[in-house]
Amino acid sequence: MSEVWKTEAGRTAVLARYRELLANWPDGGEQRLIPTVQGETFVVSSGPPDAPAVILLHGSAANAGSWMGDAAVLNRRFRVHAVDMIGEPGLSAPARPPLASGVYAPWLAEVLDGLGVRQATLVGISLGGWLALHFASARPERVTALAVLCPGGVGRQKNILLWAIPLLMLGGWGRRRVMDRIRGPVSSGEPSPADATFGAFMQTIFAHFRPRTETLPAITDAELARLSMPLFVVLGARDVLIDSADTRARFESAAPHAEILWLADAGHMLMGHGARIAAFFRRAAER
Repeated sequence: MSEVWKTEAGRTAVLARYRELLANWPDGGEQRLIPTVQGETFVVSSGPPDAPAVILLHGSAANAGSWMGDAAVLNRRFRVHAVDMIGEPGLSAPARPPLASGVYAPWLAEVLDGLGVRQATLVGISLGGWLALHFASARPERVTALAVLCPGGVGRQKNILLWAIPLLMLGGWGRRRVMDRIRGPVSSGEPSPADATFGAFMQTIFAHFRPRTETLPAITDAELARLSMPLFVVLGARDVLIDSADTRARFESAAPHAEILWLADAGHMLMGHGARIAAFFRRAAER
């Protein structure tokens, strides 16, 4: 049994439900497995084949399904590729090398190569935001623009174990309370049907999946300073996982060209911002 799953039956249940969600991907979606040194990587793509490429990178304990609502907006103008990160509850390999091992930027470069994408815009949330920043700093020539939502590795990572562990011991009710606190208030009105469906799916994931427990490697000031491409940052002030004020201060200091959207009533799960992201990319292209 892989270390990422609690049981084989749980893995089967989660992936079966995931495949059901993927069947409703906007515009159908083209699914493929990209071979990499770390194992096969699952990608679902949609949008005009000749449009600029956008790579979507999900957060921890999630998969490409978390982008379904935003993909429906972004794929009107872009060729969207939503990637299942290795070691997460998706259809990619269960390999989970340490985040500080230096393998994740080369892995993502292999994925882009397999997609035939030389340059792309990156969008990442939480862990995916950390990966997007890490990759864009290491391979800036491959990134035309960057959008990160509540990215990890910039501001102080909060310790949620003191309040989360007692709740998780209470079964399904406790898992729902943990998810509610992580999600926080809805920052852009009622969630879309796709976002609401994925939120319910997260309950199944947390029942059967072992999330990463390591602290995210810090994105240094030098790495932030190398992000010369257009940069959009979305932060929720009521984030219980990451110190958003610290994140904002570091971007303002080390990457002052970044456009920062501060959401005073939002938490960590910043879903449903596809229109804002698309508008930023349009402004960046015009500049």
